[in-house]
Amino acid sequence: MLNLEKEVRKLENSSIDMLHFDVMDGVFVNNISYGLPILEQVRKITDITLDVHLMIIDPIRYVRRFAEAGADIISFHTESESDIGETIREIKAAGAKAALAIKPATPPEAVYDYLNELSMVLVMTVEPGFGGQSFIPETMEKVKAIKQRIDELGLDIRIEVDGGINDVTGIEASTCGADVLVSGSYLFKAENMADAAGKLRKA
Repeated sequence: MLNLEKEVRKLENSSIDMLHFDVMDGVFVNNISYGLPILEQVRKITDITLDVHLMIIDPIRYVRRFAEAGADIISFHTESESDIGETIREIKAAGAKAALAIKPATPPEAVYDYLNELSMVLVMTVEPGFGGQSFIPETMEKVKAIKQRIDELGLDIRIEVDGGINDVTGIEASTCGADVLVSGSYLFKAENMADAAGKLRKA
């Protein structure tokens, strides 16, 4: 945290497309992470796309404030307590792109009714809340199903995967239909982030 700007510069210098910003409230998931003040400061020092993932119990209360703080994309969970349709509309009204996230145990059908209103669907490939977890291969069936549904509807929606993504699982996810790969431990623990990112791009 004391070197956050330095780490953001590392992302920029490694040609990373987005900064994935996890927000946890200690209720929806058993962890607490970054909030609005950190996002505001990050926005001041970079033009990189800020992809904000709200792992919170009642996201509709906060989406406008996160958009105002600099979020370009805001994802929230189908499993949260907020009304899904209203939350999507609130995100878009605030000027951000709306994305819907699902946990590993949630069926893909949970997002189908909302695809026309979304820019992206986030499929969690680990249980949300903590980094460094192992990729759950079974989640790829959901990626395939959502990709098929998007294609059937002729929509332009990205599928994002998050959790345990590296140069091996990234290939698997991409093959199944993922467009956006979120990677934490693999990139930040790499000796050379740019090289590691290059391997993900090849996926």
